[in-house]
Amino acid sequence: MNTESKSRYKTTNWSEYNQALRQRGAFTIWFDPQMQWSATPTGKKGRQPTYTDIAIQFALTIRNLF
Repeated sequence: MNTESKSRYKTTNWSEYNQALRQRGAFTIWFDPQMQWSATPTGKKGRQPTYTDIAIQFALTIRNLF
């Protein structure tokens, strides 16, 4: 079985490369630090931690983006 190695490219025009990175745009994630991440405790011992729907939606959104 013949496996080819991935090609490596060396950047020679750094000003053009930096400009291309700037043109990609910015990606900023905003979230409220006051948001309640954990659901209210049930008082039962040995139970798995539960999270609020907002925390689950945030995690799934981040997963889809990356």
